[in-house]
Amino acid sequence: MGKTRKTYDIHFKKKVVDLHLSDGMGYNAISKEMGIDKNQVRRWVNHFQTEGMKGLEEKRGKAKGAGMGRPRVRPEDSESKIKRLEAENEMLKKLLNM
Repeated sequence: MGKTRKTYDIHFKKKVVDLHLSDGMGYNAISKEMGIDKNQVRRWVNHFQTEGMKGLEEKRGKAKGAGMGRPRVRPEDSESKIKRLEAENEMLKKLLNM
């Protein structure tokens, strides 16, 4: 079974970043105090410095761009779409009459 990834809220990440930027703590000291990996601290600091608060938001599981989600192998043509919708309507009519 695979590892489950721990997610942290944006306020926790901001607190970690502030410890480094404002208080001047090192990555190792922060990682020991907060119980997270030093590379994770470094990553959050870099994201914050390049993107601001937006960089600390969770990005996993969010599709990007106009064609969000998995693209269709081939688009459905008008005729087959009409047939499919007519079949759905017939099925619904039968269910309502039961």
